[in-house]
Amino acid sequence: MKILRQIGIAYGLFMLLVLLALFYLNRQFSFAQRDLLKYNEMLHKVEADLAAGEPEDIVEKRYKCEIILSTEINDPELAEMYRHSAFVLDLAPDGEYIGKVAWPEELDRYNTAKNGFFGISLLVWGLVLIAGYLMILYFYFYLIRPIKELKDFSAEIAKGNFDEPLPIHRHNVFGVFVEAFDQMREQLIEARKREIEAEKARKELVTELSHDIKTPVAVIKATCEVMEAKVNIDDPSGISKSEIMEKTSTISQKADTISLIVSNMMHANLEELEVIEVNPTEEDSRIIADFLKNLKHYGNIIQENEIPGCLVYIDKLRFEQAIDNVVGNSSKYAGTDIHVSFDTFSVEMPPEEIAGNGNGNIRKNLKKVEFLRMRIKDNGPGVSEEDLPLIAEKYYRGSNSAGKTGSGLGFFLVKYYMEKMGGGLEYYNDNGFVVELLLRKV
Repeated sequence: MKILRQIGIAYGLFMLLVLLALFYLNRQFSFAQRDLLKYNEMLHKVEADLAAGEPEDIVEKRYKCEIILSTEINDPELAEMYRHSAFVLDLAPDGEYIGKVAWPEELDRYNTAKNGFFGISLLVWGLVLIAGYLMILYFYFYLIRPIKELKDFSAEIAKGNFDEPLPIHRHNVFGVFVEAFDQMREQLIEARKREIEAEKARKELVTELSHDIKTPVAVIKATCEVMEAKVNIDDPSGISKSEIMEKTSTISQKADTISLIVSNMMHANLEELEVIEVNPTEEDSRIIADFLKNLKHYGNIIQENEIPGCLVYIDKLRFEQAIDNVVGNSSKYAGTDIHVSFDTFSVEMPPEEIAGNGNGNIRKNLKKVEFLRMRIKDNGPGVSEEDLPLIAEKYYRGSNSAGKTGSGLGFFLVKYYMEKMGGGLEYYNDNGFVVELLLRKV
């Protein structure tokens, strides 16, 4: 509104100047009556001067008139005087008619007015020209230049250059927008700094975890090799060869699993989890029994029923990691026996949801979907009601995690793996903490 008011005032002043110029021109065209007495006196003086023998041209200059010494009515010079509206009187000194005396004042007045009008017109034209250029400059500095600066600033922001500030000019009509854009630039700089710091922290975390895990892995592998070598020679401890081989085989398998996890951590950005590949294939559900056998080191795991025989979509490595994480958490936080049970169920799902999850071999028109459910339950205190909705969030650790190792990624990754396999994850409290891992049946 302020800029519009300024433009209105400037335009009003300019139009006032134009109006004053028009009033001045109008006054220049005022009608002036002839003074007949004055002309009669000048006529007698002209007659007297001519009678006294003064030259004709001197008398004409003295009285600003034209003397036409001709008695012919059609005299060309006289006709020209009449054509220019000159005031003409008979010249008759001593009563003898010898010609005419003409005063061409109307022509002079016309020429004066014409020259005056042309001068005023040039003045008005000059004022309009100057006003136009001033208006152009005004619009350039207060409208066009700010828009151009905003455009250039946006281009620099698009290129990722946040260090160049946006110029803020006094009386800028876009002052509020310019200030908001500059604040946006500062916020983007802060966001970039936070992003760089977070990325650096994540890389440091991955590096530290990789170093911390690879060292014990190497020790485990070396220990396994030594134990296997000794068992092949003799059996001094009295432990059966088959039992020792079973334990070393379990240690070796876990070491291989840890190595794969470390490899994934070193090559994947946890902010872009699509880098971690999950490739479900059609497998026999009873392979889950082998995964459970490798978890005996966590404590007493009680399998309450047989695994229903069926084909499921599963990524064996990711599912083993998911089970290991869930059982490991129960062992860490509950410290009780762990009960595992299996059942199947079916649900109605829209075709678009079915097509959007799991393996591409699933028919898009399928509405009834069957799942194999693996239920893992401990007898501990469970998860607090405040932590329960958040435990599957990235980097979140519950209130009972003080003094216990962990990065807050376990449950988040379990949920991610299960959903990528076309299944799902459910968890709740029921006289302990219960986790349900859902695998889609073929």
